[in-house]
Amino acid sequence: MAPRSVLVGALLSALALAAPAEAAVAAEKVAPVSQAGAPLFPSETVQLTNVALSNLDANQSALFGFAGNASSLSARTQSGCKVYPGDFWWPSHWVWSLFDELLGGALIKTVPLAASCYNSWPEYDATECETVTDNWTNSNLHAADAASVMWPLFEGRTCLPTTNASASCTVGGYSSYAVNVTNVAQIQLAVNFARNAGLRLVVKNTGHDFSGKSTGAGALGIWTHHLKEIDYIENYQSSSYQGPAVKMGAGVQAFEIYEKGKELGFTAVGGEGRTVGVAGGYVLGGGHSPMSSMYGLAADQVLAMEVVLANGRFVTVTEESDPDLFWAIRGGGGGTFGVVTSVISRVHPKVGATVSTFSFSTGTDVSVDAFWAGVRSYMERFPAHADAGTYAYFWIIATGPNSFLFLMNPFFAVNHTLAQYNALVQPWYNDLEALGIPFTPNSTYYDNFYDAWSAGFPLETVALSTMLTGSRLFPRANWESESSLNATFDALRSTISAGYNVLAFNMKAELPTGYTPNSANPAFRTTLMHAITSTSWDADATNAEIKSNMDYFTNTILGQWRATCPDAGAYMSESDILEPNFQQAFYGSNYARLYQLKQRYDPTSLFYAPTAVGSEHWVVKSEDGLPDQNGRLCRV
Repeated sequence: MAPRSVLVGALLSALALAAPAEAAVAAEKVAPVSQAGAPLFPSETVQLTNVALSNLDANQSALFGFAGNASSLSARTQSGCKVYPGDFWWPSHWVWSLFDELLGGALIKTVPLAASCYNSWPEYDATECETVTDNWTNSNLHAADAASVMWPLFEGRTCLPTTNASASCTVGGYSSYAVNVTNVAQIQLAVNFARNAGLRLVVKNTGHDFSGKSTGAGALGIWTHHLKEIDYIENYQSSSYQGPAVKMGAGVQAFEIYEKGKELGFTAVGGEGRTVGVAGGYVLGGGHSPMSSMYGLAADQVLAMEVVLANGRFVTVTEESDPDLFWAIRGGGGGTFGVVTSVISRVHPKVGATVSTFSFSTGTDVSVDAFWAGVRSYMERFPAHADAGTYAYFWIIATGPNSFLFLMNPFFAVNHTLAQYNALVQPWYNDLEALGIPFTPNSTYYDNFYDAWSAGFPLETVALSTMLTGSRLFPRANWESESSLNATFDALRSTISAGYNVLAFNMKAELPTGYTPNSANPAFRTTLMHAITSTSWDADATNAEIKSNMDYFTNTILGQWRATCPDAGAYMSESDILEPNFQQAFYGSNYARLYQLKQRYDPTSLFYAPTAVGSEHWVVKSEDGLPDQNGRLCRV
């Protein structure tokens, strides 16, 4: 018998020659019953079932049917690569039309956001191009598009805003098609189609990830952005928890859950960024939060999940139903084990916070040594501040030769009145005054988290295509001796003095007592500082120059940071895509178990993302030789 991949290819070829047979929308409405302890959302009651599949003919079922079982799946790739546009086995127009019909018209063929700037595209429109250009760095623009991601460097920079209308714009590393998901059946159809046809599959909520995990050339995208349902559960009960919880659809963003919390009187653990998708890749990768010093990571809050697996089946994942997957998916990375449609997370009582912003800098009356002494005084107090439950977001910037700026933006003192905040930071303030450093804090108390967060954290700037970021989780051990703190301080000062600005968070993210352990990076559990820096290059730099810049940044600049804490790690969602030994850096001692579970739940590697578990077996043959997603995905 011919291999299944050949049979599927033959089917695709046959369908390319004729219009598809009549096909109804492949979905069935089921009862909203779930083992998660809360009813399914309406979007989750519309499912692809065996009954729904029985309405399809044999050819259609071969394309859109479930895998037999996890252990019998076999890799369906073409010559070791995922099927790619232009390949003989690439689905024909008619197959895509059939797929769209089964989805109920939810398939979107990708048109890059900036296509309006290029006269080679039917969408060319100078006025629209101006609007896109003006809003290009606004994260809302990219979150609201089915294929766009917030870091175009990793897409391949194939269609950026321009005033040169005759320049080239291609789909590049964006997914070729995306499913605008409004129900579970659409996710199941997409998963089954991609697996059976050998297509690359990506999952996008907002596209925030610093490494472009939600994009890929020739891919079919699953866009979960519109799964916005929220249910507050006043008294949720499970075997390990009883208390208030919230069920969130995968598309719920930080500003939405925080608004709901203010309305109903609870506090959620979610992202600092306004447009971050709280129930998407953020929580699956761990998710640090302004609440982390008090309550741990976002992944720690999760009590249950609804998930579509690589075999296409929709399952409820809890500590009781599947303890292995429950452990892995909470922190093991997005786009790795399945497509999450909703999460149930514990929430906390209404809490106030003091928000403070201020700055100080070198100048006529502030020497370089005095400036750095002021920074050192602050760093010495990281343990005390984090242990008090606070979260601080600050920048240290080189503004010129021997010229520096410290920007607190903001100090977010959860559960601290203005007086309590001032008492906490007064020892540092005293040192700054003794050093002759002028500063004027702007500090305000808010009686609820949403108002404090809204005042403290501006809309994030994104879509810079001439920049690469990298990060490190600096552990508490680096503060436990004078020599280790000196090494940490000297590494940061050296980085900034060399012209690489630093933004950082003073926080901790310990697993709270009584919470169920998960697969989040163990380095988070001992961290006191999550620091990020970046490198940049001229817009006209050659690809070879860019790669050289990246390598120096990864190995030399970030190498200084790693040397201070070689056994620590980095936060996978805000990291350097070239991080050496990413398995240790992003997953630590959890990697071996995660890898084993990846083989169990996704043996054909349907789900791939850069630096994700199992990604070492794949390579993207990028068009420009840079670490982006603009190229064919092939097995190593």
